[in-house]
Amino acid sequence: MANREEKDGLRERVEKYIRRYRLLEGKGPVIVGVSGGADSVALLALLDRMGYACVVAHCNFHLRGEESDRDEAFVSALAARLGMPFRKMDFDTAAYAEANHLSIEMAARELRYDWFERERKATGARAIAVAHHRDDQVETVLLNLTRGTGLRGLRGMLPKNDWVIRPLLGESRASIEAWLAKEGLDYVTDSTNLSTDYSRNFIRLKVLPLLESRYPAVRKSIARAATDLLEVEELYDIALEDSKGEVMFTDNEIWIDDLLDQPAPRTLLFEILKDYGFSREQSEQIFNSLHAESGKQFRSSTHRVVKDREYLMLIPLELEKENLAPVMIEGDLDGKILTSPFEMSFSLLSRETGWTIKKYAGVAYLDYDKIHGPLSLRHWRKGDWFIPFGMRGRKKLSDYFTDHKYNYFNKKNQWLLCDGEAIVWVVGKRIDNRYRVDEQTKKVLRIEISDDSW
Repeated sequence: MANREEKDGLRERVEKYIRRYRLLEGKGPVIVGVSGGADSVALLALLDRMGYACVVAHCNFHLRGEESDRDEAFVSALAARLGMPFRKMDFDTAAYAEANHLSIEMAARELRYDWFERERKATGARAIAVAHHRDDQVETVLLNLTRGTGLRGLRGMLPKNDWVIRPLLGESRASIEAWLAKEGLDYVTDSTNLSTDYSRNFIRLKVLPLLESRYPAVRKSIARAATDLLEVEELYDIALEDSKGEVMFTDNEIWIDDLLDQPAPRTLLFEILKDYGFSREQSEQIFNSLHAESGKQFRSSTHRVVKDREYLMLIPLELEKENLAPVMIEGDLDGKILTSPFEMSFSLLSRETGWTIKKYAGVAYLDYDKIHGPLSLRHWRKGDWFIPFGMRGRKKLSDYFTDHKYNYFNKKNQWLLCDGEAIVWVVGKRIDNRYRVDEQTKKVLRIEISDDSW
């Protein structure tokens, strides 16, 4: 019995694939990435024959000398022959790779897709079509396995990823080249495809032929598994969101007991943390610390995870940077209103005039004459101490935080009103006994935080 590739024509199969995954909906032209190789030439020809308006986009990475210029000339002539707009961009790929500490492969990928996206916006295109096919998918899955991957790596490339579409992803390289020969369409060959210096070429030229010598259908089997996992991923994502909701009641807390009650807590933790820049190895370390003492910390490029008593705290590093700088309160305090980092108003009251103490956490009454200045707002520093109202002895602020069950995030975000280096008020919590209003007080400094700020 004839297989699918023999039974149906390439164009019919690709049209069905486009409809199945809804790749080309909407209006506007299609940006088609054309290198000049067999796959991209076939993609462009197929889309043209299906009636789509195409814009030919070619990247000259200047990695192969005259051969790179040859490819550009070929694609330019092809676009002209088809009567299509031609866009091209020159890149100093080697310099970009060095400056950004990337491999040549990764540098070319970043440069290519960034430019494609700019062209899409400039032309109002409905999609960016690239010519990855089934064999590329198989190579991608194997590459991801060698690097260590989760479910998303095993399902390989998507038929549609945002604006990028892959209409040929269901087709083999052999079927594409056979169609080009049948249609009499020329293409160019990239000499670097024969070099095993690149990881993908090593998989293509060495690993896959070896696997095929023992398992002839290995390419189809891997591609079929990737397609199956694409559908499994949809179910996985639904279950994942439900599980995240059961362990995260805020954006920055992962409750440990609830996490450990989940069917696959280790995997769930990784799926949560990877969105905050943590690697699988770091996720493993964090999972192994769940029964450790509070205070253990882990850091990614954007966030810090702190192990607290009952949960893991996720803290943006940018927020910590913002909290480092003190806010100076200068000038006449009577009638002064501070608007940042929150609204705080100051007023002077005389003991000789009648006034009533407002018993509210957002209000502090201080003996004005005991303040030497300048006043400032800052966050906790190691070694800070104060004398809590009603007490005589010093208390480390860290001990005060522990007594009042502060977590790491609360500590980092607790504002302190200071008189020089001395703490006057743990804002919204407790004043320092040295600044209390007593029988000798003549002027009272009243400080209030607005309800909206508190």
